[in-house]
Amino acid sequence: MRFNFKNILTGFLVLIVFVSLVRFWPFGGEVIYGPGVFVPDEPIQHNISNAPMFMHNDYFITPLATFEANARVLSRRNYSWGRESDLSPIDFALGWGRMSDEAVYSQINIRQNHRFYYWRVREFPIPRREIETSSANMHMVPANRQIERAMQRVRRGDLIHFKGHLIRAESADGWRWVSSLTRTDTGNGACEIVFVEEFSIVSPDEI
Repeated sequence: MRFNFKNILTGFLVLIVFVSLVRFWPFGGEVIYGPGVFVPDEPIQHNISNAPMFMHNDYFITPLATFEANARVLSRRNYSWGRESDLSPIDFALGWGRMSDEAVYSQINIRQNHRFYYWRVREFPIPRREIETSSANMHMVPANRQIERAMQRVRRGDLIHFKGHLIRAESADGWRWVSSLTRTDTGNGACEIVFVEEFSIVSPDEI
């Protein structure tokens, strides 16, 4: 039997692409609950100081605040490149208040790219400032593989609950990544970096 090296190589590349899609592509359609505010409250945050540093994935992690949230998933994006992906393989664009209402966010064009969350509208369904303060892009840092697997099952429209800390991450070579500590900022540096210690997809009755 003669082996065709080109066919073997092609098959190997196809296998790599398939495995990557299984690992990084969010399967399933959008979750629809109908119109209505499903997450009435904003995230709960308590800033802390002098919290002990710990190691995670060879990075020094300093907790800056405790953080707990119910939220509607407006968009999600997986990442496998860049220093940030060593810690955070997934970003969620999240909404609460009227930004958890399908009747509102369905009128907003939402996308994520390069670890940012972008939106645009033809006409504002709610005031601009309310969109800015009732939604955020969050870099999710799973504390373990079980939490990461749960995150990978999330679809647009899901309701999620999570607890953990907003953090500062640093490496021995001087690289650092620092979370925002407010929901009212926008632009570069406005994203939350959340070290997630508890995570679940929930139903409307659980919020």
